[in-house]
Amino acid sequence: MKLTNLLKLKSTFVPGIILPSLIFILGITFLSSFFPVRANYYLNILKTFLFQNMNWLYVMVVTIFVLFLLFLIFSKYGSIRLGANDTKPEFSFFSWISMLFAAGMGIGLMYFSVAEPMSHYTDPSVAGLTSAARARDAQLYTFFHWGIHAWAIYGVVGLSLAYFTYRYKLPLSLRSCFYPILKDKIQGRAGDIVDMFALCSTFFGITTTLGFGVVQLTAGLVHLGIIPESNFMYQVIIVIVIMTIAILSATSGVTKGVKILSQINIIAALVLMLFVLILGPTTFLLGTFSEGLGEYINAFFHLTFNTHAHEPERQQWFFNWTILYWAWWISWSPYVGLFIAKISKGRTIREFISAVLIIPSVFNFMWMTIFGNSAIWMDQHQANGALSAIVANTDVLLFKFFEFFPLQQITNIFSIFIIFIFFVTSADSGIYVMNSISSNNAAKSPKWQYIFWGVLLAILALVLLNAGGLKSLQTMTLITALPFSIIMLLFCYCLMKALTIDTEYHAREFSHSTNNWSGEYWKERLGRILSYKDRNTIDAYLKNTVFPAFQELAEEFGSKGIIATVNLKSESPSSVEIEIKHDAMTDFRYGVKSQLEKISDFLREEENAPDIGTMKTHVPMTYFGDEREGYDIQYFTKNEIISDVLKQYERFLSLSSDEKNAIFIGSNLKDQG
Repeated sequence: MKLTNLLKLKSTFVPGIILPSLIFILGITFLSSFFPVRANYYLNILKTFLFQNMNWLYVMVVTIFVLFLLFLIFSKYGSIRLGANDTKPEFSFFSWISMLFAAGMGIGLMYFSVAEPMSHYTDPSVAGLTSAARARDAQLYTFFHWGIHAWAIYGVVGLSLAYFTYRYKLPLSLRSCFYPILKDKIQGRAGDIVDMFALCSTFFGITTTLGFGVVQLTAGLVHLGIIPESNFMYQVIIVIVIMTIAILSATSGVTKGVKILSQINIIAALVLMLFVLILGPTTFLLGTFSEGLGEYINAFFHLTFNTHAHEPERQQWFFNWTILYWAWWISWSPYVGLFIAKISKGRTIREFISAVLIIPSVFNFMWMTIFGNSAIWMDQHQANGALSAIVANTDVLLFKFFEFFPLQQITNIFSIFIIFIFFVTSADSGIYVMNSISSNNAAKSPKWQYIFWGVLLAILALVLLNAGGLKSLQTMTLITALPFSIIMLLFCYCLMKALTIDTEYHAREFSHSTNNWSGEYWKERLGRILSYKDRNTIDAYLKNTVFPAFQELAEEFGSKGIIATVNLKSESPSSVEIEIKHDAMTDFRYGVKSQLEKISDFLREEENAPDIGTMKTHVPMTYFGDEREGYDIQYFTKNEIISDVLKQYERFLSLSSDEKNAIFIGSNLKDQG
């Protein structure tokens, strides 16, 4: 209890999130460090079982995410803004794209730029294909793994968070995404559990990335002769340097350190990509990019649903690449989604989805084409298979690739610089996000909390790296992706439910009964607005106001030679109606009934609002012979009721005069009246 109170006094940490999360993080780190072989063995058994038996579920949930976001782009909900209707974006378009891109893919672009296309190209399962076919498939599946599907996973989490945070003014926290079904319960234990899951998933994802990335950085420095060997001491130094810069960046805020480093990152990556494009087989690369983009679009739905069930020779490849990627993107989505949401205030849903799905995907396609196809071309025409021979050694494959370009020493150093900056941007945005989760998006946190997360990341990454426990941690992260994918499906449901309510709320017009109001009876009308009626009150309104109005109108109809009958029904629900019967067409009917409606808890519990002592109210609701939707007429006077009936009768006669409407008013409907 004392520790909980201390946390509340000295920090913005939420004890119900931070304490269980730290216990779990330290416990898993202990098991992975002291029992790395055994932990990895059992976790691999579970991962293999899930990948082999539940791969179809991974495929289906990712497909749902893609289709859901594509639907929102073209739907009426696309114009809804992430924030108030007049909210302006916080960041410029370039800054926004730079930050979401650096957080979303980061070091993976450098690590897999050559390694993945070369791995697909040399995979034994495609050994029977021609070299050209293997190269095309390598590009196609690399596009698939780094394209719209990956960003749809991030987009679902990011959009849900941004919408509920800026539109509903809820905390920037995963728990907020459940508001439509949990309401205020999101502030309780259920919300803490969701945020604990997000915090642990984010921490493990960044830790494993940091650990494996340090190995690649060390290998690159050894390859360049900058350090003599790859040992733990040099890895410690690299981690300390990276995390020091990341902490300084995170403590300076998103608008300063994170933004500036992300912009440096994307500019440096563009320079390196243009270098390879210009000095590599340029015409070949531009041609394969166009061709690859066309094949990706053409095969989009086949790739999306394909589980290779009829290709047993491809199953292991499918598990090791496609399913692993879907699991990895899902496991990273709390972290990336939170960060994307943080920087996306003021964007419309259409703008958000279009940018998040398309712009990073196209850049990834260009990047993977230029690096991957250059590597394959070099391997075929200049390297004589040298790159294929070391495809398993992904840590040095990129640096070996640059040996076939001029200025290789400068290029390799520049590549290490980009890898380093990618690390820092991933780490600083990760520190920022973890502090946001653990503090329930506190407006301002002490700087020592950012330092705490940076130091903890560095220490545990080095402990796991030294003990050989990173593989176990990575495997466990992939396993947790499956339950989180179900949570993401609930995000989609909650978001759709909220968007429907949002649209109806902002499209709601004035009540039908207020259309012709003047100031003549304003005191009486105010009294009616502030009062909520029980059944007896509405029954009295039907008997003393509506019924006399209908009788007076029926008498006038009679004087014009038209027979109109008035019926007062006392059974539940009570109602009164005026009806004009016809032979050749359906009857005209205008009725009013007592209808029960529920009052929201918010309105009942609000002090500065009408005094409401019940959860329900009754209203006089109209209904018609053609079963159109009715409306509330509780504020109508007797003359206004007569006027409204005449409006509906005029509409009825106008429609009846047009023969094309016979299907709606013909005698065939009389038995259903």
